[in-house]
Amino acid sequence: MASVTSLTASVHQRLADALSAALPEAGAADPLLRRSDRADYQANGILALAKKAKANPRELATKVVDALPADDGMIKDVEVSGPGFLNVTVTDKAITENLAARAADGERLGVPFAEKPGTTVIDWAQPNVAKEMHVGHLRNSVIGNSVVRILEFTGEKVVSRHHIGDWGTQFGMLVQYLIEHPDELGHQAAEGDEAGEEAMSSLNRVYKASKVLFDSDEEFKTRARRRVVDLQAGDPETLAIWQRFVDESKVYFYSVFNKLDVEIRDEDIVGESGYNDMLAETCRMLEESGVAVRSNGALCVFFDDVKGPDGNPSPLIVQKSDGGFGYAATDLSAIRDRVFNIKADTLLYVVDARQSLHFKMVFETARRAGWLTDGVEAVQLGFGTVLGKDGKPFKTREGETVRLIDLLDEAIERASAIVREKAQDLSEEEIAERGAQVGIGAVKYADLSTSAVRDYKFDLDQMVSMNGDTSVYLQYAYARIQSILRKAGDVSPQAHPELELAPAERALGLHVDQFAETVAEVAGEYAPHKLAAYLYQLASLYTTFYDQCPVIKPKPPQDVAENRLFLCDITARTLHQGMALLGIRTPERL
Repeated sequence: MASVTSLTASVHQRLADALSAALPEAGAADPLLRRSDRADYQANGILALAKKAKANPRELATKVVDALPADDGMIKDVEVSGPGFLNVTVTDKAITENLAARAADGERLGVPFAEKPGTTVIDWAQPNVAKEMHVGHLRNSVIGNSVVRILEFTGEKVVSRHHIGDWGTQFGMLVQYLIEHPDELGHQAAEGDEAGEEAMSSLNRVYKASKVLFDSDEEFKTRARRRVVDLQAGDPETLAIWQRFVDESKVYFYSVFNKLDVEIRDEDIVGESGYNDMLAETCRMLEESGVAVRSNGALCVFFDDVKGPDGNPSPLIVQKSDGGFGYAATDLSAIRDRVFNIKADTLLYVVDARQSLHFKMVFETARRAGWLTDGVEAVQLGFGTVLGKDGKPFKTREGETVRLIDLLDEAIERASAIVREKAQDLSEEEIAERGAQVGIGAVKYADLSTSAVRDYKFDLDQMVSMNGDTSVYLQYAYARIQSILRKAGDVSPQAHPELELAPAERALGLHVDQFAETVAEVAGEYAPHKLAAYLYQLASLYTTFYDQCPVIKPKPPQDVAENRLFLCDITARTLHQGMALLGIRTPERL
């Protein structure tokens, strides 16, 4: 496997060398190269350098052009424009040769691995035990899954952690109820979706019944509170029943994640309970080092810049005055585990942007305690809210939170109707399979094509539309290319660097060549929306190419047909790989 130097990098290097030759005192100067609509690229860096060297920018630009290597097959034309910009056009041959090198590199398409990969622990998809997953759980699952895929593709070692809510006072109530009503939590041994639905409905039943009892029966409330103490003390009977709630919830979680086409591994699920043994020690270390202090009996960490509404300091509470531990103690213990046991260089948290103050305080506390050292970066990848069509937080007509499974089922139903309408030769089974891939893809793409931190409107009509910036448009572009490749007859995809390219072929080729740079940028910024934007532009450029450059009918000369089929193939492979990094399937036939 060989990574391929992109055209941008090659042109950049040539211009940088020419700049150093024309202006030696500038050292390794940056020509500031970017794609341009006037030529293939424009370099804007000469203006600032000329100003610094007190030189005439146009004259310096001309000197740079003269210092470029003569006819090396890469740069076709450079013109000095305006006050001293360079407009650069590369040769058709360079474009085709670069794409051929990418095509020869299998699934990686010439994308290099990161020079210094590290270890990232990413905390994502954190549902709560014994509670139904709702629309709020969509984003951390979809964004987290995509970021994991992108980072792994660049060679990073990625460890997922699903910090599920599996501990707390509500379990006293649930466990006590189940001890007194032992037959309530159980279901027929169904498979897949049904098992998940049954598990959730029995958990819901127990939750509601125990809550009614807890609120109405003082004696039960006392027994439930005592049970919390037993749970925290590690009483075996209590723990065994608590474990039943966790196991039953996992059956349900897995059925939802399965439908969402997101892989969650059991060993990566380390809930709040996974850090119980560390909590007391975490508090002791914070108190002994003076990072945390006692205030009204509670163990607190104070910050100069964090004040409550009354203007008084608003601390991070690590341990409550009654001895109970807050979320902060668990989060800080998790940081210790991830830094010292897993040896992470980066801690990434895919959590709601509304929790940003909490995480800011937690990270700062961990820095003060010496757990987050200079070599470790902690980042909250905060995400916005899912809104309804009315622009308000998404609720059902009754004002309830929307169940995630209902939302996914509706998306699949809508998509299946579209697939059925378009399907020419698909069986019912294939329509169902494609319907799920298109529906789930639509939901994921709508989420990922928005910058994570922004809110977005959940609008299924828009999501499953064939036109515009949707995954359906991208999936159909991919399926259309597969159809062309199947019908190509005696033409096989083959690069012909000697051929001149039409404008639409050049535009498509230059964009395909930018896949590797896009992946690097997306991984560096944890920004899947930039990959979505790249893929949408790729499909749009392909549509223009398809309209302007006949591949099979009317059949062009053999070498032109082969080269165009080659462009189709490398575009499809780039679409397929890019969509896979977003966690979206690309069916071969639609």
